[in-house]
Amino acid sequence: MNPLLKAEQAVLGAVLIDPDQLAHLDWLAAVHFYRPVHQALFAALRKLRSDGHPATGAEGPVPLSWVTDAVDEAGLHVRGLTAVYAHALISACPRPAHAPVYGRMVLEGAIHRTVAQHAARLHQVARADALQGKVEGALHSADVLIGVLTDLARRWGTEPRPVAPTTAPAAGPAVPPPVRANQVAEDERFLLAVLTEQPKAMAEVVDWLRSGDFTDPAHGQLYRCLGALQHRGEPIDRITLLWEAQRRGLLADGTLSGEQLTSLGDDVIPGSAEWLGERVMRSSLTRTAAASARAVQALAEDEALGPGRLINYALHALGPLDEVRARWQTAKGGPAPKAPVTPAAGGPPPARVQAARARSTPHPAPSPPARTGPAPAPASARSPSRGHP
Repeated sequence: MNPLLKAEQAVLGAVLIDPDQLAHLDWLAAVHFYRPVHQALFAALRKLRSDGHPATGAEGPVPLSWVTDAVDEAGLHVRGLTAVYAHALISACPRPAHAPVYGRMVLEGAIHRTVAQHAARLHQVARADALQGKVEGALHSADVLIGVLTDLARRWGTEPRPVAPTTAPAAGPAVPPPVRANQVAEDERFLLAVLTEQPKAMAEVVDWLRSGDFTDPAHGQLYRCLGALQHRGEPIDRITLLWEAQRRGLLADGTLSGEQLTSLGDDVIPGSAEWLGERVMRSSLTRTAAASARAVQALAEDEALGPGRLINYALHALGPLDEVRARWQTAKGGPAPKAPVTPAAGGPPPARVQAARARSTPHPAPSPPARTGPAPAPASARSPSRGHP
């Protein structure tokens, strides 16, 4: 038994029985239904209502023309819909007055599907950008996903804000396609070689490049060693880099080997540290975008998550991408990064939010018992504490 399918049938049956229920479903759209035949029928019912069908607002029994006209209108856009199925939908509705609750179930399923679809799109585009050495597609897809999350939050009646989940989503980190892996590792080695032989080049990348941007953890550790030497004002060359790595225990635990350090001199080529650093940042950005997308997908596939938590957890999962993106914009000298997601003005009316949530009005909290003793003195009138002027 599929609860979402039952909910779609119930909400349509409720509207076929009582056309006035559409007035309580203004926040629900045809695209929120999963089955195309249900989308077409709900859109047809909406159209009949906007055209002023005699069944809407009329007293007494609902005329049969309400059902037949809806079937005829929906039949213009989808095949296979008959009056028999419309009457089956009527039978599938337990209580027409519960239409807002059924609609909330439909919207909840649509939110999960929509988030999963856009996250999958971001993952695909990020991997394609990684193959081509680009970032524009991934950044655009991330913007679209954030916009979708914000819109869905407003429809559900909640505030979109990043919230860390109680348990991490079960999604491993995404990696760039194997076709580019060798090229990325080569860029990282060349960058480290340039920074080792040209210590002043550290100033070109230190403000926006981080050790986590390197695909190879060993390369990231070498970059941290270079940054530590530069921060302390120590001279930088292959010997001092080896010394710093030894002090950090990287040679003892096998993270690095002496051959890796001494071979940096063999990779020295004339080049710009800034240019190489940007190439490393491109790989980091697409890799982070793919990992964030997989985390959002894992959240969307968790049916136990309510829409509000799903949206806020998804925004939190996109946080690492926002951080890398801000540093990428700094590297490119572009405009300041966008402000965090905030709820847009002019959200849905309170009545629509209440219908979407289908929640009962909470009982007012009991007022605290009145004090029988004298009222406490205001804070401004209290004597200063001992030891303070």
